[in-house]
Amino acid sequence: MLSARTDIGTLSLSDVGRVVELYGWVNTRRAHADVIFVDLRDRSGLVQVVFDPEDEEVYAEAVRIRPEFVLAVRGLVRRRPEGTENPGKLLGDLEVVARQVTVLNAAQTPPFMIRDQLEVDESLRLKYRYLDLRRPEMQRIFQIRHQVMQKVRRFLDEAGFLEIETPFLTNSTPEGARDYLVPSRVNPGAFYALPQSPQLFKQLLMVAGMEKYFQITRCFRDEDLRADRQPEFTQIDLEMSFVEIDDVLILMERLIREVFLEFAGKDMPVPFQRMSYREAMNRFGSDRPDLRFGMELVDVGYVVRDTNFQAFAQVVMSGGRAMGLRVPGGASLPRREIDKLTEFVGLFGAKGLAYITLCEGELKSPILKFFAEEEMAALLRVMGAQDGDILFFVAGPEEVVWNSLGNLRLELGRRFELIDRDMMSCLWITDFPLLEYDDKEKRYVAIHHPFTAPRAEDAGKLTEAPLEVRALAYDLVVNGTELGGGSIRIHEREVQEKVFALLGIDEEQAAEKFGFLLDAFSYGTPPHGGIAFGLDRLMMILTERDNIRDVIAFPKTQSATCLMTKAPAPVVPLQLRELHIKVDV
Repeated sequence: MLSARTDIGTLSLSDVGRVVELYGWVNTRRAHADVIFVDLRDRSGLVQVVFDPEDEEVYAEAVRIRPEFVLAVRGLVRRRPEGTENPGKLLGDLEVVARQVTVLNAAQTPPFMIRDQLEVDESLRLKYRYLDLRRPEMQRIFQIRHQVMQKVRRFLDEAGFLEIETPFLTNSTPEGARDYLVPSRVNPGAFYALPQSPQLFKQLLMVAGMEKYFQITRCFRDEDLRADRQPEFTQIDLEMSFVEIDDVLILMERLIREVFLEFAGKDMPVPFQRMSYREAMNRFGSDRPDLRFGMELVDVGYVVRDTNFQAFAQVVMSGGRAMGLRVPGGASLPRREIDKLTEFVGLFGAKGLAYITLCEGELKSPILKFFAEEEMAALLRVMGAQDGDILFFVAGPEEVVWNSLGNLRLELGRRFELIDRDMMSCLWITDFPLLEYDDKEKRYVAIHHPFTAPRAEDAGKLTEAPLEVRALAYDLVVNGTELGGGSIRIHEREVQEKVFALLGIDEEQAAEKFGFLLDAFSYGTPPHGGIAFGLDRLMMILTERDNIRDVIAFPKTQSATCLMTKAPAPVVPLQLRELHIKVDV
């Protein structure tokens, strides 16, 4: 039956006069002067089908057709009569006169219209995701997603990479986000962990001499969710032997540039800009800055430290930071909005938000009384203040100041529509710290992961000044979204053991969790490095979606549940007994 099928989207004026067989869903049904018109939709397109009452048998079947019925139609392609064309639609100058119709399946009235620009609660869309995915805009997204995956495979194949699958059932590691655990029935009391990434296995493939590996793989992280994060996600993962940072970055710039040029029509000049972690934080308060607009942070510590504004002066004198943000045209913000912004920065640890407005040559601010005239003039000069601006200031520990003003910058950039939506901002962030100190756990933790190599010139500081060691790590940031990250890896056993010790992983634990990796390093490990891109985030940017759930076929909610299948859900007691598990809730 389907061998004679014609995809609706392939119809053209050259088919006029030809009899075709179409299969699809009823998009809309309407009647006019006893003639029934059905817009028939398949994955490739939509065409009008005409049911003439003179063909009594076919017409009788058409009378019972309703939206979302599944039909098989055999009919004659013809031009639409003059005056009935629909130039705004693809195939708007064609129609198919039905000669035979079969209802392959009837349908209930859907809980929402199957159409684009849908205004319905997302929870309803997720509950009936199979209907949501019928909408043309959703089908376009997943056609592009498929094409992007094939593009990546072709590119990496031509670059000499081998696609190799790595295990989903592996061992839990003590670093990084929480693992999803899978109990073993045949090994009572033991658990597998679903991989947060194929990190260790791809390094072992380099030890194995594969030299260039990639896979498009699922990864799992039991962490808090947000608009660009899911508990299970797809990663473009790769690793290369005998490389340095430039080798990885240059190849990935070619890949990303070709993908955006082909699927978004946007050229991204190479090489991409590079910026150190420290510079990014000082200028933008973020290690994933959106460079499509300005509004850079300004250090005002040396200006305020000797003033009577003790709330800032004391912070700076005790080793903290005081920084400002100039918002062009922001003087129009009413006080109630400033109060809301004060609450906003409080979410990131700021104890307050000082401000100064400049309107028609007049300064307004609760902090003016703390500054001498020359001190205020110096502050305005450093900030580059202009009439109509509002200046915001935060003082405190460095991380708090960065996070507060960095997020405030993004919030105000959106609010004042300062972001150039037609611009593409591609940026490599480099020279991350290798480690940071966790005050709660009273130990060092890895910024990226424990297998990232330190810069050669900093390796001697691992013992004496660990927090000064920079990593051979790099993140790709596109339009303010971290698209991917990677590093040159540790490939020497002695260095890896030293990093484990700094992280509080003793010899026994290192042997238990990572003994296979340490052993592998004893058998001739090449220098190697790699990167992983989030395919879902890539699709978000390519299709200009604000939510990652729109580009995943069957996503979870922000509470990590599936509204369609009701997962996760309790299991029957027999299953728990077989796994030797008791639930204590």
